[in-house]
Amino acid sequence: MTDLVKFGLDGLVDVLKAAGEPTRLRLLALLAAGDLTVTDLTEILGQSQPRISRHLKLLGEAGLIDRYQEGAWAYFRLKQEGKAVILVRTLLRHAAENDPILLRDGERLAAVKRIRAERAQAYFSRNAAEWDELRRLHVADEDVDKALIELIGPQQIDSFLDLGTGTGRMLQLLAGHYRRAVGIDASRDMLAVARANLDRSNITAASVRHGDIFNLPLEAQDFDLITIHQVLHFLDQPEIAINEAARMLRPGGRLVIIDLAPHGLEYLRDEHAHLRLGFSHQTISEWLKMAGLDVEQVLDLHSGREGGQALTVTIWLARDPRLLIAAEQDRQSSPVLAGRA
Repeated sequence: MTDLVKFGLDGLVDVLKAAGEPTRLRLLALLAAGDLTVTDLTEILGQSQPRISRHLKLLGEAGLIDRYQEGAWAYFRLKQEGKAVILVRTLLRHAAENDPILLRDGERLAAVKRIRAERAQAYFSRNAAEWDELRRLHVADEDVDKALIELIGPQQIDSFLDLGTGTGRMLQLLAGHYRRAVGIDASRDMLAVARANLDRSNITAASVRHGDIFNLPLEAQDFDLITIHQVLHFLDQPEIAINEAARMLRPGGRLVIIDLAPHGLEYLRDEHAHLRLGFSHQTISEWLKMAGLDVEQVLDLHSGREGGQALTVTIWLARDPRLLIAAEQDRQSSPVLAGRA
């Protein structure tokens, strides 16, 4: 059972003031269900853009919602952690499920998400043939997924980051393993697909954002698991992306890279924008070490297909050693433990 979160009088009044207004409470209920824009919210609530923006500003100042820019659009969502948010979620749980206003908001939210899903599906359909062709060349997704889950183990993940998230497959695959997650991608079209997939799977612990893999719009040392899945071969300087990922890891955090082993399919450069024709164990391992990470395991997954068209997928697992180093230093500084060594 979650421990009761307690506030000082002023703090409690501030949260209740921010949430204790009908429109703002409706906004909080909607933003607890995922990312929405001001346009989405005006359509759902039937209120003017300036009015919605003013309420969002107040909720942001109270530390209850996150705002992040994606091109010309700004997305909002309920914060995923913090004392104030725990209190707000408790308030929302006490709202009657059959309240007519909240029911109507829910119906309009479903309509907004349905339109979002249709647009995403249209983009996905235009590119599906290309993705299907690439999938036929290498290991089945199911085999990669199984190997990844076995590799990371059963331990609960507090914060998960997926770089180059694409359709959000990793966010869906590991749902239930993490407390919160963020997916980053440079393609707004792909982010639309990912959002639709998260909506369809009813995953609210994960969000996706537009961002540059070389300069991430996130706090450093904030994640204990990061994945880079089939992304590095599109990059001109993949080692810089690895360095940036390492910067995001907490001490003791893990980075998993999934990509293609070296191959000779030159047509992938022109037809599918691959800048690198796979990576050797040595290359990625050296980049990981240069980023200050310890390589713990390297796993090759073979497609089982005959001929030169078959591609091998490699998984690298590396860890930030700072937590282990600190533990060893503590052990050596303890007279009792040092005496046992």
